[in-house]
This record gives sequence, structure tokens and C-alpha cells, in this order.
Amino acid sequence: MTSKIGASLVPQSRGTKVSGRRPVTPMNAVKEVFMPALSSTMTEGKIVSWLKSPGDKVTRGEALVVVESDKADMDVESFSDGILGSVVIQEGEMANVGSAIAYIAESEADLAEAKSKGSGGAAPAPAAEPEAPAPAAEAPAPAAPAPAAPAAPAAPAAPAAPAAPAPVPQKRADGRIIATPYAKKLAQKLGVDLATIAGSGPNGRITASDVENAGKGGAPAPTPAAAATPAPAAAAPAAPAPVAAPEATSVSDLKGTTVPFTSLQQAVSRNMIDSLAVPEFRVSMTISTDKLDALYRKLKPKGVTMTALLAKACGNALESHPLLYASCTSDGSGITYSENINIAMAVAMPDGGLITPVLKNANETDIYSMSKDWADLVKRARAKQLAPDEFTTGTFTISNLGMFGVDSFDAILPPGTAAILAVGGSKPVVSVDANGRMGIEKQMTVNITADHRIVYGAHAAEFLQTLKQIIESPDQLVF
Repeated sequence: MTSKIGASLVPQSRGTKVSGRRPVTPMNAVKEVFMPALSSTMTEGKIVSWLKSPGDKVTRGEALVVVESDKADMDVESFSDGILGSVVIQEGEMANVGSAIAYIAESEADLAEAKSKGSGGAAPAPAAEPEAPAPAAEAPAPAAPAPAAPAAPAAPAAPAAPAAPAPVPQKRADGRIIATPYAKKLAQKLGVDLATIAGSGPNGRITASDVENAGKGGAPAPTPAAAATPAPAAAAPAAPAPVAAPEATSVSDLKGTTVPFTSLQQAVSRNMIDSLAVPEFRVSMTISTDKLDALYRKLKPKGVTMTALLAKACGNALESHPLLYASCTSDGSGITYSENINIAMAVAMPDGGLITPVLKNANETDIYSMSKDWADLVKRARAKQLAPDEFTTGTFTISNLGMFGVDSFDAILPPGTAAILAVGGSKPVVSVDANGRMGIEKQMTVNITADHRIVYGAHAAEFLQTLKQIIESPDQLVF
């Protein structure tokens, strides 16, 4: 994701250039770095870490800062070349979307102006000719120099300062995995797990060289000792101080306290309030899962997950029910039909809230690729490393609580979509077939919540019938 940097005109005091008969006003030599909108629901962002410090050179397209949106941590790139003059919003602080978080100077001559803007001051006036330094407030005449004390024995000459050591790779204390965009791509290409790498960049950021070293089979980068400077040679090296694990919060610790929402929880709260404006209805159906369970047991050794099977079943069923993955227009006057069947799957986050990673083109993707993609999405979702299009492009949502032993539940419709499917757990029940024979089979209950402005009861029921046929004859899910 990239930040948007303003380019307002410079003040008149900087003068104008004249080309022919038309005056040309130069662009501002100090550019603002704005807090970008990293998702459609984002209203403010939190600075996770600055990848550059004031005085560092920056180039267009280079990652400048990591911002925590309401759904993920994203790299924000610079849109211009120059020097980072000042940082307005520090690490850990919040800023509204569109507000200035830093200033970039085009050259060293503009640094003073950038620093002044960052501190809230006006642009400095052009420096006047330096005057002779005035004596300090009538300082008394210097006294006659005292006799020099006997020179102490000369201390041994200090050894030449060693060259600054290369940055020692370190893992972030908060456990987050932060890597440069190229490092992420390289890790995916080389099959390197970013969670196993200690970053040598600012604030434990993983760089491409860290990934390359890991890909060559190098030993894992050590976590640095607490001391930043080497101890004297005579002293025994201190053992690295272990990073303290975050203390678990007990129920008694929470009694009588108020804990503010995280950014993700705030986004979920806003979406839930927005969903109240949509007229919803619900339809449920019981589906036999014996054959689906048998298929899952057969494919599980090959890496296929039940989540992928359910997503694939819904993707195939939706092909003949376009209203179920459409959306109502913002003014409520029409239907927008989606081009793709993108299945969003609800995932609970460890620090609260939930996110819905998206399995794109679920009707066209094979079950093996889908299972692999889902494992990667969940891993990166919990590390807050999803790109916006990986959690905002769902056209149909599944929420599965069956794994927790839930028999049946209703899901709340995400704004901007037509339907969400709530999947309960599968359990053995006594059933009677068409010939009146009794037996035991495993069944699950699915509940669909739909936008009644564009989906009617018959539409939802017909979709569930199609889904039931696919799940009860699941061989078509493998191709």
C-alpha cells in the first residue's frame, strides 16, 4: 500500500520562476506524508514502526513506515524522493486517515522547513547574514589563568574505535512478524517461513538478506544480548537476556476494568452497527455429512482441510445462484452482480475481533490449491500481514462454529454482501430414509442469513438445496 503525499504550492516568499510570459510556481519542496486509507472501513491508523529516521534519504516506492489498519499491518511507501525531515506521529500513536504523519524535504536546504512543519511552527525565514557572536550577558573578564596543574600521566591511547558492527538480527518483543515487501515475496518464492527468521532491519524488521541467508540453510539468526556495545575483552560475555513472555491475564485481573477496543475490534463494531440497517432473514437446512466426512478422511493426508471442502462446496453451489453473491447498491435502488465467487471465511484473532480472509474464485480453484492457500491466509492473517484484497474482496461469507461443538447458530450479515452461511457441527442422529428404514447418519445444520432487499426466501432455499446435493454427493469437489 502506498501513502499519499501532498504537493501544495510553495509560499510566495520562495519566489516564482518565469518561463516566457507565464509564471511557473514551483511545487512545494516539503511534502506531507499522509495517513493512508488501507481499507474501506479504516478511519484511523496506528504507527507500528518507522523504517526511516529523520535525516535519512528516501526514494520513491521505498517502504517508509508500517501502519496498523483495522485489519492488518501494511507497508506504506513514499511517493517522492528526498530526505525524511520530521516525524509527526510517533510509533504507537494513532492518526486519522488523511492527516500528516511526517514531512519529506526535497533537499538538505529544505530540511529546516520540514522540521519546522513537523514541530507545528511556521516555515523559517531566510537566514540573515551571520553577525559576530555577542558576548554572553556581560560575562566578566576572564581571570588570569591559574598555574597549570602537573600533567597527569598520559592515559594509554584509546584503541581506534572499531567499525560499527552490522545490525544484529533480532525478533520483535511483541511477536509480530514485520518484513519488507520484497522479503515477503522472496520468502514465498524460497519457501522460507518468516516466523523462523530474526530480522536485522529497524525494530526487528526482516529484510531480503535475512530471507536469503535463511534460504541458504544458514543457522537461525541469534537474538542479541541486551547490551548494545561489546563488553571489555576481559569480561565474560553475559548470557542473552530472555525476552519476557507476556503475562497471561486472569479473570480476576479484568474485574472492574475497562479495556479499549483494538483497531480490529473497532472495525468489527462499526460493521455490526452498519448491518442493523439491512433487512435480514434466515433459512436453515439439515444436511447429511457421511459422504463428506469419508471424503475428508481420504484427502486429509494430502493436506486437504474441511474448511476448503466447505468453501469449495459453496463455490460450486453459488455458480447457479448469482443473487447469493451479489450486493445491493449503496442507494438501495439496484443489484450489483459480482464477477467472481470469492469465499470469505471468518477467523478469530488472538487479540480480539475477527477477520475474513478470502479464497478467491472458489468455483474454479482445485481443492488442493485451496487448502494450501487457506493455510497461508490464516497464518498471515494472525500475523496481520494480509494485503487489503485478501480480506476485503469476499462476495459470500462462511462462519463455521461446528469445530467448537455448536449445533446451530445465526450469523450477522457483513455489510455490502448478500448472504452469509453459518455452519454447525456434524453429529450422529437417527434418520429414516425414503423407504421407511431407520438408521444412524451424521448430520449438520446450516443457517443462511440474507439481505431481503435482493434475496427472497425461495432464492435462499434453492441455494441450500443445491448445496445439500453437493455435500451429500461430494465427489464433484475433487477434480
